[in-house]
Amino acid sequence: MANHKSSEKRNRQTRVRTAANKYYAKTMRNALRRLRATSNMEEALNMVPKLNSMLDRLTKNNVIHSNKAANLKSSIARHVSSLQ
Repeated sequence: MANHKSSEKRNRQTRVRTAANKYYAKTMRNALRRLRATSNMEEALNMVPKLNSMLDRLTKNNVIHSNKAANLKSSIARHVSSLQ
């Protein structure tokens, strides 16, 4: 329980930021799911730059770790190259 005005504000800010981070992380997971579900090479090639950009932005804002972003980029690149 917050006893100071500053800690009450910190709790409010944390709730807002957590909600925003969950939204962006879920959006990223849905985009990954859509990419992995596609079997069309053209469609996948159009999705990859957008997804890479999304991962970079989430990394920059500390929503996900940089190593996780690198691992995800690598796995989607392998998936797209296997679609031949």
